[in-house]
Amino acid sequence: MYPVHDVDAILLLSLAVAAKRRPADLIEIATAIDMAQDTIPSASKLSDAFARVSAYGLIVEIDGGYALSADAQQMMESQRKKDDHAKHIYRLKEHLADYHLKGEHVTLYIQPETIKAAVDAHLAAKKPGIRNMLMPKSKAEIALKKQPFNPFYSRKRKDRE
Repeated sequence: MYPVHDVDAILLLSLAVAAKRRPADLIEIATAIDMAQDTIPSASKLSDAFARVSAYGLIVEIDGGYALSADAQQMMESQRKKDDHAKHIYRLKEHLADYHLKGEHVTLYIQPETIKAAVDAHLAAKKPGIRNMLMPKSKAEIALKKQPFNPFYSRKRKDRE
């Protein structure tokens, strides 16, 4: 396969994680890319990577989801478990450079807008819904707070006087 880009290897690695049990949708693929490396490539680069890798028959579409083909799964099985992420990408790029096209395959053209929408949905779900307690309180919140609760405070009873 020529030329081999980093995005191709990143896409295959993330798809191997996301589509382990069933075909993965674009949001799951974006989540796997974000987990593997803290940045997500641009939507146009991912769209081009989908087209390149699917043209070589390494990605297939199944029921609206995407999965690795048998050749791509064989490439993933040859990866060492102890290697870090950068080493995985390097070794996968070597495998992709040695890979030769076998027959005709369907090229998957995914619009960059569709990929961008999936990435945005992942980033929106990633934002925490809780408030950071280490941030200083605003003056309005301090003003609303009245006297602190004292559990040992009790009123005097009238019958004891």
